[in-house]
Amino acid sequence: MRPEVRLADRDACESASVVVVVVDTVDDEVLSVLRQIHRSGNTRGVLVTTVIDEQQLVKAAECGFIGVIRRSEASPEKLVQVIGAVARGDGHVPPDLLGSLLERVGRLQNEPLNSRGLNLTRLSSREIEVLRLVAEGYSTADIALKLTYSDRTIKNILHSVMMRLNLRNRSQAVAYAMRQGLI
Repeated sequence: MRPEVRLADRDACESASVVVVVVDTVDDEVLSVLRQIHRSGNTRGVLVTTVIDEQQLVKAAECGFIGVIRRSEASPEKLVQVIGAVARGDGHVPPDLLGSLLERVGRLQNEPLNSRGLNLTRLSSREIEVLRLVAEGYSTADIALKLTYSDRTIKNILHSVMMRLNLRNRSQAVAYAMRQGLI
């Protein structure tokens, strides 16, 4: 028994700061248990499993289990280290799944935005193009002519960007786009 770890029975999950669940594989039944634990309170979770893939890892994270360790790696010292990290709000993921997890998060983050022609900065490609031309010194009329829009449309695009991002003028809009690496 380790002094920094106190074991509690299943009924004490709500008062625990970290819950450890040990399973062979992450199936629908296990996910149901993880969801139930997650709904029961502000408890963080560590999942110790024999087998886990990227999709199962994402589902476990959605259930509040931010620490995942394979049984083959779960020595007493390593398990205490992961429990401590999770208690502090840090996560732990098997290193071989970390890269694919980050790629998946990037894809998921951009999918809803890309389908609407937006990116993480909340600007559409049309808005970025207008800001790029403003930065190059084009007037509103020149931008309208170059992009085959009316002057009013260009003004509306710039106004919309400035209002949405709480910017006061075109210079601030261009500076914002430059800081975000858009132009």
